[in-house]
Amino acid sequence: MYQVNMILDNLPAMRFTNQNGVKIQWTGYPVGYTPPNSNDDYVINHLRFRVLIHEYEGAGVEIIGTGEEGMGVISEADNKKASGYEIVGFEVVPCSVKYDPDEMTKLHIYDNITSVNCPQELDKSQVIKEQDRVSFTYEVEFVKSSIRWPSRWDAYLKMEVRRDLTRYEELDKEAQAQMNEELAGWKLVVGDVFREPFHAKLLCVMIGDGVQITGMAVVTIIFAALGFMSPASRGMLLTGMILLYLFLGIAAGYVGTRMWRSIKGSSQGWGSVSWSIACFFPGIVFVILTLLNFLLWGSRSTGAIPISVYFILFSLWFCISVPLTLLGGLLGTKAQPIQYPVRTNQIPREIPARKYPSWLLVLGAGTLPFGTLFIELFFILSSIWLGRFYYVFGFLLIVFMLLVVVCVEVSVVLTYMHLCFGLMWWKAFFASGSVAVYVFLYSINYLIFDLQSLSGAVSATLYLGYSLIMAIAVMLSTGTIGLLASFYFVHYLFSSVKID
Repeated sequence: MYQVNMILDNLPAMRFTNQNGVKIQWTGYPVGYTPPNSNDDYVINHLRFRVLIHEYEGAGVEIIGTGEEGMGVISEADNKKASGYEIVGFEVVPCSVKYDPDEMTKLHIYDNITSVNCPQELDKSQVIKEQDRVSFTYEVEFVKSSIRWPSRWDAYLKMEVRRDLTRYEELDKEAQAQMNEELAGWKLVVGDVFREPFHAKLLCVMIGDGVQITGMAVVTIIFAALGFMSPASRGMLLTGMILLYLFLGIAAGYVGTRMWRSIKGSSQGWGSVSWSIACFFPGIVFVILTLLNFLLWGSRSTGAIPISVYFILFSLWFCISVPLTLLGGLLGTKAQPIQYPVRTNQIPREIPARKYPSWLLVLGAGTLPFGTLFIELFFILSSIWLGRFYYVFGFLLIVFMLLVVVCVEVSVVLTYMHLCFGLMWWKAFFASGSVAVYVFLYSINYLIFDLQSLSGAVSATLYLGYSLIMAIAVMLSTGTIGLLASFYFVHYLFSSVKID
């Protein structure tokens, strides 16, 4: 079917049709049509235009034209008010009208003629036949409207939305059923979504350490932004971070042990989980620092950590952090476990085959949180390795809040996408935790292109070791944020929807 499109003041002509009792908006009109149960073709030969206009009133200006680029104006010296009309709508009603050729030839320009009513009967419409003369006519009606100039495109936007909805409704039954099955795929895992994950103890340990690191970062950034920690005194900043990490062990033990109790259904083994939380991340840090220290001792560098500092750190670790973590674990056993909204089946459901590796999507999800972080990461690395002062902790707080929001969104979306393919625990953790991979790669990029003053294999190894510690801390923090958000999202999803 051929379509005629007309434009008035850059507004496409809009027509209205009724389909199944619903008013539908379309742009343009057909050249002709063929009625149902008929072999004749009819031509559209009369157009009734309805131009919507809005009256404006201004002072000291004269409107000389309108267009998509705005209204052209000419300033006047006096304060006389200028008024006029703006075109805010353009509608057309196409008709097929059978005219008398002899009567039409008698008409002249500017003759007064009556308005044409669009006929509903086919015998009054213009059928297409050879050697027939066809008269084309139009009429224009100007109607005042309350629509203002900035809102004149709203009707076309609504039309596009309705057109898209109509297309979706016209999908065939097979495609619609398949789409519904995919959308409702998460209901199929109602008995498996809260099943105990593989290596549940390790997951709870990483969650506990992630809570501890996240809490330390939040409090440190807030205190620095409020001026309680001066960035000029790096010793104060580092000491404050260490003390905050030590005392937040109680929060790490509480969250990790409570998650363990919720997964297992009992408190058995909470002591081992609390010990592991207290030793997991600090143990990794001490191993890396010890290896780097041996490297510095071997190269006879004065930058090696003294034995006395090692003794102080070990004392703080086992005298403050470990007891507080165990105390938090004890409080976690006393707290009410998280109740699942659905029961877990005894026999695991068979997981359908995946069309693509899930780890690829999980790894790609880390690019979104990294996009909110990488600019500030450059200034942080410059502050650590180039001796520059970092003062914009207020902006860093905003960046951290954006990072938390993006981690939550990425993890929740990826969890929802993978609900029909199995468990959500580790995927939710690494969906946002995979940003650590890009943080470490960016650190390597910074070493190659921006840290040219750092020379020697020992210095590069020392830099990579500290960057690895930072990447692990970022993974535990962002992974914990994503997993906890996804856990409460899934919990809310299955507790709010009735499962048949």
